Parts: sequence; C-alpha cells; structure tokens
Amino acid sequence: MSIGKTFALGARTRAAAVLAALATLALAATARAGDGPSAPGSPRKLTVYIVPHSHTDIGYTEVQTQIERKQVDNLLQGIALAKRTAGYPEGSRFVWNVEVLWAADLFLHRLGEAQKAEFLDAVRRGHVALHGMYLNELTGLCRTEELLRLFREATKLADLTGVPIDAAMISDVPGYTWGTVTAMSQAGIRYFAAAPNYIDRIGGTLQKWENRPFYWASPSGKEKVLVWIPTKGYALSHLIHELSPKFVAEYTADLEKAAYPYDIAYLRWSGHGDNATPDPGICESVKKWNAEHEWPKFRISSTSEAFRAFEARYGDKLPVVRGDWTPYWEDGAASSALETSLNRWAADRLTQAETLWSLIDPAGYPARAFDAAWKDVLLYSEHTWGAHCSITEPSIPLTQDQWRMKSSYAAGADIRSREFVDQVFARRARPGDDEAALSSDVDVYNTSSWTRTDLVVVPKILSTVSNRMDRVLDDRGRPVPSQRLSGGDLVFVATDVPPLSGRRYTISPGPAAPMPAGGAVASAKDGVLDNGLLQARIDPHSGGVSEVHARGIGGNLVDPSSGHQANEYLYFNGDDLKGVKTAGAPTIKVVDDGPIVAAIVVDSAAPGCHSLRREVRVIAGLDRVEMANTVDKKRLEAASYMAKEGKESVNFAFPLHVPGGKMLLDLPVGAIRPEVDQIPGACKNDIPIGRWADVSNPAAGVTWATLDAPLVQLGELSGRLLNSIQKPELWRQTIEPTQHLYSWVMNNHWHTNYRAYQEGPVIFRYALRPHGSPDPAAASRFATGLSQPLVATLARGPRPTGMPLFTVSGEGVNVVALKPSDDGKAWIVRLYGASGEDRTVDLKWTDPAPRKTWLSNTTEKPLSEQDGPIAVPGWGIVTLRVERAG
Repeated sequence: MSIGKTFALGARTRAAAVLAALATLALAATARAGDGPSAPGSPRKLTVYIVPHSHTDIGYTEVQTQIERKQVDNLLQGIALAKRTAGYPEGSRFVWNVEVLWAADLFLHRLGEAQKAEFLDAVRRGHVALHGMYLNELTGLCRTEELLRLFREATKLADLTGVPIDAAMISDVPGYTWGTVTAMSQAGIRYFAAAPNYIDRIGGTLQKWENRPFYWASPSGKEKVLVWIPTKGYALSHLIHELSPKFVAEYTADLEKAAYPYDIAYLRWSGHGDNATPDPGICESVKKWNAEHEWPKFRISSTSEAFRAFEARYGDKLPVVRGDWTPYWEDGAASSALETSLNRWAADRLTQAETLWSLIDPAGYPARAFDAAWKDVLLYSEHTWGAHCSITEPSIPLTQDQWRMKSSYAAGADIRSREFVDQVFARRARPGDDEAALSSDVDVYNTSSWTRTDLVVVPKILSTVSNRMDRVLDDRGRPVPSQRLSGGDLVFVATDVPPLSGRRYTISPGPAAPMPAGGAVASAKDGVLDNGLLQARIDPHSGGVSEVHARGIGGNLVDPSSGHQANEYLYFNGDDLKGVKTAGAPTIKVVDDGPIVAAIVVDSAAPGCHSLRREVRVIAGLDRVEMANTVDKKRLEAASYMAKEGKESVNFAFPLHVPGGKMLLDLPVGAIRPEVDQIPGACKNDIPIGRWADVSNPAAGVTWATLDAPLVQLGELSGRLLNSIQKPELWRQTIEPTQHLYSWVMNNHWHTNYRAYQEGPVIFRYALRPHGSPDPAAASRFATGLSQPLVATLARGPRPTGMPLFTVSGEGVNVVALKPSDDGKAWIVRLYGASGEDRTVDLKWTDPAPRKTWLSNTTEKPLSEQDGPIAVPGWGIVTLRVERAG
C-alpha cells in the first residue's frame, strides 16, 4: 500500500544531474577484510542485485477486477521487455519477477495457448521468475492447512514449467507467523525475500532487520530460510525514478554508516506505485551506470539469483534467528469481525470436508473445486482489505465495491465448504445401496485422529419436536441420555467415537433416556453453572464470569484482583483507557437446565452495540466452560473516521489466575512464550494466535480457546495506536509476565485499507478448560475439537463401520490434515508434533493396508519410502503420501 495515497509526503526524488566526480568521491569506502587495500577515494567493490516486480495489491488502487486485468497485462509486458533487452549487456537485461503466483494463475487460466506457451518459455529462459507465495498474505490469520496451501500453487507451477521455485517474495506486510518457515520448507522454499512497507505501522521491522540478512529457523528448529530485507522494503522505486549518482552515493554511504559487512546487496524495483507496470527505465539506468562506473556494479536479476550468490559467499557467516516474527497488520482484520470469523470457520470446515472425502469417497475427491475454495480462503486473508480511501471516504463506490468483493471471498469459502460436506455425505446414498436414507437415524463422524467424547447437536429439523423424537440409541441399541434445548435442537454426548470414523445413532419417538444413576449432571442455579467437574459463577452486577473452580484444582481460575472478570465486555473510543466502558446492568436467566447442557444467558445494553448477549454453558461429563457472545454491533457514526472520536475498540477480558503460572500461545504452527520467543522487531501490542492460550504451573493450569477472533492483547489493552504510526518507539517494546488476556474482537484503528465501521450481529465463542500438568498436545486437541466438532448428518446408505481409517500410535502427535491426493491415487497425511517434543509414531491402517507409504511435502509427490516408525519433530510437520490399495 502506498503511503502517498493517503498522506502527501511528496517523497520521490527527482532525477538529478550530479557530477561523476562528486559521486565517486561520495562512494569512497573503507576496504572490507579480505578485499585488500583500496586506494584513497576509490568506490567500494559492491555488487547490487536489482529485482524488478510489481507490488500486488488486490484492490486498494482500483477495484479488484481491474487489478486482475492489470497484473495479467503486467506479465505480458514483462515478457516483452525481457525479450527486447535480451541483447543488452549482462546485468542490464530485464527479468520480470512475479511477486505472487495469483497473477500467474490468472494468466494461465485466462489467456490462450500461444500466450501460455510464451509464458512457459519465458520462465524456462529465466526471463520470468516465479515465487512461492500465492498472495501477500496476513500469515497470522491463517489456519495450519491454509498456511501450507499458500505455497501449493508454487509446487504445481514448478512441475508445469520444469523450473524449481526456491524463493518467496512478500511485499508491504511487516511480520509473519513463525510457521511460515515450516510452510515454505514443505514447499521447497529456501529464500524469503521479505520487503515490508518502508514507513507505516511497521514497528521495529526495518529498524531491526533492514540490510541485516539472517537465517530464520522454524519452530521445530529442523528447517530454515534465508531472510533479507532491502533498503526501503519494496518501495524504493516509489521514491526514486532511476539510479542517479546522487542516489547511489547516498545508498552506499548509508550502507557504510550501518557497517554493512557484505559486498553483495540487493534492492527491490517495483515501479512507481502499487500495482505498477514494468519499468523499462531500470534497464537503461543499469546499463548506463555500469558502462560509466567500475563500482558499484548493478545487476538485474531474479530473487533466487541474488540470494544464491549471497548465500554462496556469506551463508556460513549469517546468524540463525529463532522465534515468532509477530506481525503488525493483522489487527486490521478486526475491522470486519464477521467475515474474519466466517473465513476461520470455512478453513476448518474445508479441512474437515477433505477428511470426510478421504473416509467416504477418496476416488471421487473434487480436487479442482477444493483448490478454488482454498484460494477464496487465502484471498480473504490477503493483506489488501479495501480501497486506499476506505477510512476517509467509506461511502463512495470505490470503497463499497472493493469491500463487496473482499467479503465475497469469505462468503464464497463458507458456502463451498458446506457444499463439500453435503456432497460427500450424498455419496453414501447411491442407487443399489443396501439401505436407503434413514430419516430417523443420524451418522456422527469424528474427523480427528484421536478418540472423541463430545456434544452432538441434532438440528430440530432432523429430530421432529412435535413427535417427541427425543429418544437416542447408539449403534448397539443402547439408550443414550439426551436433552431438547430451549431452541428446539436435540443434544446428546457421543462417547468414545473412534478417530477418523463414524457411528450411527437412532432417534426415535419417546422421551429422552435418563442420566445413569449417580452420574454427574449439568445444572444452573442462582447464577452458578455446575457439571460435577467444574463450576462457573456469573456476577449478578456485571454479567461477567467472576469465578471458575475445577475439581482437583484449588482456587479461583479467574483473577479477582485484575479489576475485570472473565468474559467482561470492554469498549472505548480513541486511545484513552480512561474512557473504557463496560456493559450495563444485566438480565440473567437460565435457558437450559440440564441434564446434558446447562446454560445461562446474560442480556445487557452495551456501548457500541444495539444489544449484547452472553451465553455461558457447561456440558455433563466435559471439562470445559463455553461462552458465546453475540455483539449486535451498532454502526459508529462519526464526522471523521480519522478523528479519535471516530475510532473504537471492542474487547473481552479474560484475567486468568494460576499461581506461578506461565503463558504459552498457540500459533498456526508452533507455540510461543510471549516476549521470550519473539524475535527483535516483532509486534507486542497485539498477537494473532491460532486457537488457544494456556497458563500453567507444573501441576495445573487452564487453557483458553478462541474460535472466532484471533487477536489477543496481553496484560493490558495495548492495541491503541491510531491511524498512521511512523515512529518505531511508539510501539510496545516489552511484554511483562502476565496471565491476563484481552480478546480484541473489533476495531477501526487504521487510516487506510481496512473498514471504517462495521454493524450487525457477530458471535465470539470462547472456552476455558482447567487441567493438570501442562500438555500442549492436549490443548491443541481441545481447541481443535471445538473448531472442528463432531459432524452429525442425516443417515444414508450403509451403517458406518466405526473402524478408524488408521490410528496414530504414540503420544503428542496429531493429524492436522487428511486429504485425498490431487492425482487421485493416495491419501495425504500431515502429522504435527503438537507436544513440542520430538516423537516417533506408527500409523496402523485398517484393512486393506495401503500399498506403500512415502515421505512427501506440499508437492504430494513420493520423495522417499517410509518403512517403519515415523519421526515427528516437536512443533514440526511431516507430510506422508500413502498409496491406496487397488
């Protein structure tokens, strides 16, 4: 995003005629060790690689459909320019670097065979360089499989062209979730050309890492990528138009001042604005400079060429950095909380749908349709939310049209994910099957790799209320206790559902089966929810959860000294915490009183809302408290959304209390201790997490899960920076040890790109699970189980066998994805070291056993045969290709 679109900085340097002698004098540099002595006044022997590209904003400058056409045309222009300069001196020949593969994907789908052939030839000749990322993604928003799919297109295009893709570019975006390294490594990416915005809302990103290349190690420590941020990030050519002697003098002087120790550097050249066309002037500028100056030498290249040259010379001298590069721009996703939630659920549902296709009809898996749906998910998480004027002019057609397109990605992914689930279940009811659809039966599928005992919700349309169809029987004909909720849905707890399999339950006329004698039931009385395993107390004055007590764990797990209660609503305008407001006096009522589910609803007036409803519930036999908060958001009316009174923030407090407890935060891949596991320059005002946060001491703790809202603030409401922030020192510098979490669910703090306001009902769901000694793998299973619940569907076809497709023997390793391979011949299994410790596991398959198991990666290809136990590193991902029998 170009700052100049919003702020009149006027920061472009005009081409100037500067005497060559003055340039040479300014270029004088101290000789580097190993270079030998330099004559006084001689220029430094520096080779500077220049990487031409166009920064892809899908929107922002123009509506998305116009950007699609523009970036396809940019590829055509890039190919033509490379051909035209093929006879230029080496180093001045044009190379078009396709920043993200979305443009190449469009090109190949929209243009004719002749142009496709021209494109493939250009890639093979090195005239066009492809890069690993599909989009300039807000990686902190990604689910695990979503993050891996970000690089899937690269593996397919590498196959198509025959040219490996070993580099990824990302532009504009400052900061990247730690698992990005894992995802890149799974796709064969070795080089990460990160080039953030050069000035705005980037915290310490450039201050810490500009021209300081390093290896970034993955959460497992088993992989690494070379990271290199150039001068001014991606936007240097927004500020200058050519390699003038004045610029070269200033650039090399800046390297000297920073004690840059290398004789290879690189620069981005992204044209003269966002979504810019290829700039032919850079070839002329490089050709002229190199002809007139001995040093420094400029060389137009691909990212891979520059990084390979640098690594060959300096790779063994570079530092290895380990930790989360906590990103800065994910906070804007809270400006569209509904769609952000929708997209998270769509990603989880797609993951579950792929598992269901693996179990039910792997040969019929619609690979292309799933690929399109995953791309919708990625397009929503892409960094361009809307128009450059989205805050200053929120109502004009440019802003409104871009938001309609952006929101359609999340809506489309949601619709497709539901369709895939419906379609695969329909495959079970084919002509000739022994059993027809059974309207009184429900099939329950467990898409997880561990045995599940959990709540099953049967919508009232599948369990007729008028006929009192409340009686539930399991697959052996035994009665299962059930309950009709106040809203009409029927619920029961499915016990010990085997992994990766299904069971059939019969719903028949008659009353619900009673709970076993002496068994614990869920109840609600006097503002207290109890299920025999834990208690939660609702404060009658605030409606927050003032106490959570668990059997076997002493004390209140909510910190009474924090000044807040769990699930307390906090709202403020501007950036002054003195103006924080809470919900009004609550109306509290019991809506369900067991025996399976006990639920209390708290209705309140609340600032910024038409209404606020918080539902808190417990479930018999399950060790968690669930909260579902419906915020019916009122549109903030403001004369200016740039003014403090036009800014708002909505939060829910979760002050936890575990004596001596330490916090661990889940990421899409890996987990971090705040401050300890964040690299220098990482964002600390807010952190986008995966599914859970945990506070534990060695004996006990509590896991907090968030299903809809990814952003957390730690210890304080620190997400208070408004509009353009250009000084690194204004950002939070440290996170002190804390057990207090604030879920940051809505804001409009940006000055561009994101939404100025939002309105309408949005649900934010959370859960608290007390536990014994800390177990990250158990935390992962708990939180994943909430966002990937047991799937209930109208029974069709033969009764599910209840036999797992396979089981994972060994603790601490979870299957995070199971899908049919795109070529239709195998299953793809992703194992995740969720315990954080290296483990060895076996997969035990139900007959017929697979033909062969291979280690694989994002390519889905067989890489090396896997025979015997599988080593899974802590916080690492292992991808297997398992060839189906027959």
